[in-house]
Amino acid sequence: MQVDRFSVTMDPELGAAVRNAAEQAGSSVSAWLAAAASDRLRNQLLGSALDAWEAETTPFSEAELEEAARTLGVRRRASRATT
Repeated sequence: MQVDRFSVTMDPELGAAVRNAAEQAGSSVSAWLAAAASDRLRNQLLGSALDAWEAETTPFSEAELEEAARTLGVRRRASRATT
């Protein structure tokens, strides 16, 4: 398997939390960080797709966003500012 190796630096507290999270997940730090990076990239792509959808149609209403958060079982961040 081909891999791309590089080093990262982070605050010691974050490093300890990452090591702990990887251990709790039963994975290596490298695998845990790769999964976290993959999740972050997927979320960015989803955000871009949703932005494009809203640009072509209409923005999602607060009610739609609340329903989506309930369906996904997540808590919403602060409401988006309207400009």
